[in-house]
Amino acid sequence: MSTIYITGHRNPDLDSVCSAYGYARLMNMQDQDNTYIPIRCGHLGKSTKMILDHLNIDIPKYRRDVYPKVRDVMMNASYKLEADDPLTSVAAIYEKNIPSAIPVYDKDEFYGLLTVDDISNWTMRELAKDSMITQIPNIRDIMSQQESPLDADDLFDEARSMLQSSSKRGLAVYENGSYVGYVTRRCFLKCPKNSVILVDHNEPHQSIRGIETANIVGIIDHHRLDAIKTDQPIFIDAEPLGSTCTIIYQLFIRNNRTPDPETAKVLLTGLVSDTLILKSPTTTGNDVVAAHVLASLAGVSLEEFGLKMFSLVEDLKDRDPVAAISSDFKMYTEKGVKIGIGQCEVTTLNDFDVYAEKYAKGLEDVRQQSNLDWAVLMITDVIHEHSTLICTDYKANRYLPYKPIGNNLYDMPQVMSRKKQLLPEIIHAVGDHI
Repeated sequence: MSTIYITGHRNPDLDSVCSAYGYARLMNMQDQDNTYIPIRCGHLGKSTKMILDHLNIDIPKYRRDVYPKVRDVMMNASYKLEADDPLTSVAAIYEKNIPSAIPVYDKDEFYGLLTVDDISNWTMRELAKDSMITQIPNIRDIMSQQESPLDADDLFDEARSMLQSSSKRGLAVYENGSYVGYVTRRCFLKCPKNSVILVDHNEPHQSIRGIETANIVGIIDHHRLDAIKTDQPIFIDAEPLGSTCTIIYQLFIRNNRTPDPETAKVLLTGLVSDTLILKSPTTTGNDVVAAHVLASLAGVSLEEFGLKMFSLVEDLKDRDPVAAISSDFKMYTEKGVKIGIGQCEVTTLNDFDVYAEKYAKGLEDVRQQSNLDWAVLMITDVIHEHSTLICTDYKANRYLPYKPIGNNLYDMPQVMSRKKQLLPEIIHAVGDHI
């Protein structure tokens, strides 16, 4: 049985996290030969975590990358020896196995690795003395000095280099200070690949670190395609819908499955978040149908659920600007111009003047940290369907079709969607005028 990780993008929003969760549920029903694990490759914003906690939704575990690691190739033998056992104890193991290294314990504590070199070196020394072996030693007496162990999270390539430069046939592997297994040279003959399914994104720079080393086995997305090259044909479901969670719901139906109430609530959460309670212009008829069915399955009122969810969003004036901006920030390159677009949802814009200046400064900090030419932040009132835009100082600002309300500040009535409404205007400003 293989493990397949399902991950959203690096700045995990609710649609990203919830679609990974929901698709893992479906695939674990459909495929008994593999285990599907939802993960996230970035840290959750405070509001996102607060919403998931309030709804009692299990948050997918954080995984920093999918680079091949020592843990992917290490062995944990079913046999072991005691340090004070006679060397003849090895014979029983060699009857069934021919290991190049054997873990040795001193009572319940890991003592070290006995290698075939230890045995052959001792044997040759004894035979060199008088051409015969007259006494059988204890195992601890013939073990050579142990080298520093590897860590289970050490990168495959780095660990292979360490073992190649070592005189040892094998090295112990530790995790959190405790022995968990060992590796030998044979473990590094072939580099393993982690299997991954991408949800709510398909571009490599938005994905989990190390994705270029992984085996991509599926993509479920509702954005433009700039997909990673794959070695084999894979399953792709990319549809112009308001939410990836809508696609996951449809996959349940296509496979004659019905989401259980908990899964329905999870998918509804992502759907309501990405479509701004079905008010975003990216919302389609499929999203509307999915939202109502999922609300029924979850046993909640769609409108009340959505309003309650957004009421949990922390006020921007109380948040750290850089953290708030970075929590949902996507980067693009157009005509050689590096652009970053963030979006924050609120339930009122009445206090915009209170925090506009510090968010403008935070946006400039994010621009510099990400080495961008231009960064913008759209703050969207999901209740009144109205947005404001904060921009860093850049020559393309003058070509935006929005009413200025301050220095690099713009009013955006009826604008709700970063992808469908704002991004085309950003591309137009760059493409036609820069």
